[in-house]
Amino acid sequence: MRILKRMAKETEYTEDNIRSLDWKEHIRMRPGMYIGKLGDGSAPDDGIYILIKEVLDNCIDEFVMGAGKVIEISVRNQTVIIRDYGRGIPLGKVIDVVSKMNTGGKYDSKAFKKSVGLNGVGTKAVNALSNYFKVQSIRDNQTKIAEFSKGELVIAGKLENSNLRRGTKVSFIPDEDIFSKFKFRSEYIIKMIQNYVYLNTGLTIVFNGEKYFSENGLKDLLENNINEESQLFPVVHLKDTDIEIALTYSKAQYSEEYYSFVNGQHTTQGGTHQNAYKEAIVKTIRDFFGKNYETSDIRKSIVTAISIKVMEPVFESQTKTKLGSTEMGDNLPTVRTFILDFVKHRFDNYLHKNPNVAAKIQKKILQAERERKDLSGIRKLARDRAKKANLHNKKLRDCRVHLNDMKKDNRLDTAIFITEGDSASGSITKSRNVNTQAVFSLKGKPLNCFGLSKKIVYENEEFNLLQAALNIEDGIEDLRYNNIIIATDADVDGMHIRLLLITFFLQFFPEVIKNGHLYILETPLFRVRDKKDTHYCYSEQEKKDAIASLRGKPEITRFKGLGEISPNEFVHFIGKDMRLDPVMLDKEMPIQKMLEFYMGKNTPDRQKFIIDNLKVELDLLEEI
Repeated sequence: MRILKRMAKETEYTEDNIRSLDWKEHIRMRPGMYIGKLGDGSAPDDGIYILIKEVLDNCIDEFVMGAGKVIEISVRNQTVIIRDYGRGIPLGKVIDVVSKMNTGGKYDSKAFKKSVGLNGVGTKAVNALSNYFKVQSIRDNQTKIAEFSKGELVIAGKLENSNLRRGTKVSFIPDEDIFSKFKFRSEYIIKMIQNYVYLNTGLTIVFNGEKYFSENGLKDLLENNINEESQLFPVVHLKDTDIEIALTYSKAQYSEEYYSFVNGQHTTQGGTHQNAYKEAIVKTIRDFFGKNYETSDIRKSIVTAISIKVMEPVFESQTKTKLGSTEMGDNLPTVRTFILDFVKHRFDNYLHKNPNVAAKIQKKILQAERERKDLSGIRKLARDRAKKANLHNKKLRDCRVHLNDMKKDNRLDTAIFITEGDSASGSITKSRNVNTQAVFSLKGKPLNCFGLSKKIVYENEEFNLLQAALNIEDGIEDLRYNNIIIATDADVDGMHIRLLLITFFLQFFPEVIKNGHLYILETPLFRVRDKKDTHYCYSEQEKKDAIASLRGKPEITRFKGLGEISPNEFVHFIGKDMRLDPVMLDKEMPIQKMLEFYMGKNTPDRQKFIIDNLKVELDLLEEI
């Protein structure tokens, strides 16, 4: 018998296959390596905000070095302009600093002692990912300008005399080829700016004409994020060279909440400093009371912030959201030892001098201990139920990121859709990106949990399974999905489900909303098409525009529910062009008051609010 072997054609591999990408090509081909996820601006960690942050970081470094107390920012439509009054880029290096990798003043630690980063990539990434980029430096009564498009030098200006104040001005327009249909949201930019001024007392940032300034640093940060009525005691504010902390407890929320910073950088994913700070708080409180209280009881409902300054910090990603450094610097103590020593001495002294605060903390701990013991049996049963439900895939259709147990740092693009009904969840499940998108299916309307205790989260099947799916029982540090998306029908029932779910998060897990993880999925109300073109319209005006753009007689379909949209069509609405409306908190109204107004018993004020707003909604519904 003759055996025939089919040989595969060997792929050629020669010098012609070897290609070197220049700096801008590499950034444009792999933008995620430099700015994290891309996004359209609906999330605070979307790339367009990282571009702003990268430029701002350089301005902040100038302020830290004692040069320039004011930074001006303008964001109009898609154009960003950032102007500082620092020392200005050395005029002979203006082009190199924004277009040559591993070029920058931060490599000289004498010039930048405690910078936010030494990678020399920041403004290069902004340049490469912008359709238009312009940099101007003014110093020594001279100025130089350079303009780029997608990283390519377009105009290399000549050295000219100038009577302008010294400093650097950067203007850019993000490239729509990279950031599809993006939109800047002022709320996210303002939050970024506020963090900068909290961490740099004496700095003024002017954003679109409005000034932001902080006199009390992290104390102002906490007071801006937790209303005075919700504070168990006034914010404790302690600081020294290279470290600052602020701390209180919340009367209203169950989980712990941390804000951590390194060299002015908001480390949203924590890191070695945040872990050390948590340990320090627990150890100090245990030692002060001489009691070995449970860690979870000590930290329950805590709201606190820490900022440290480190020599040449090492971050775990280009976006600098997690500190990896273990050392404060050469011949200095470790990050852990430095923080433990500071908290042990300064916070312990504060508790001795303020016995009323110490008494309130101890009372809070003992209350948490009682609640934990009361819930212990229920929590165990609830966990077992959640594991069994997930095992049989009754509620959660997970994504491969988690099924393959990928690292948390790779989960920026993960999302979970919370939807109601088999038809809607079926359409999303069939059309989703199975790698990064999960689906959680509700059964009917959730319970109105306003005013109920945490016990209800474990006793109510829907809430218990949702909590387990998100992995937020002990806080959001290990939140399994970066984006939690409520996907309900655009009708009265759908609106009610949204409100009940938002109430659940506000009541028990407000940090999910505070940290920008909760969204509403916008889906089209109409499909307008003829034989050649199809338009999906999200409003009456979009429908009118679509009809006007078609040459033939249009066929108009009104989508009454998500289940009516086929999976083949749904894929367009939850892909790269997905429209998300972020759920944001009104800082002027405390959470408890907000819940009481919207979800409590009817009051004359709420009746008036409904009557005043109902006509607008009815008019809109009649139109569509």
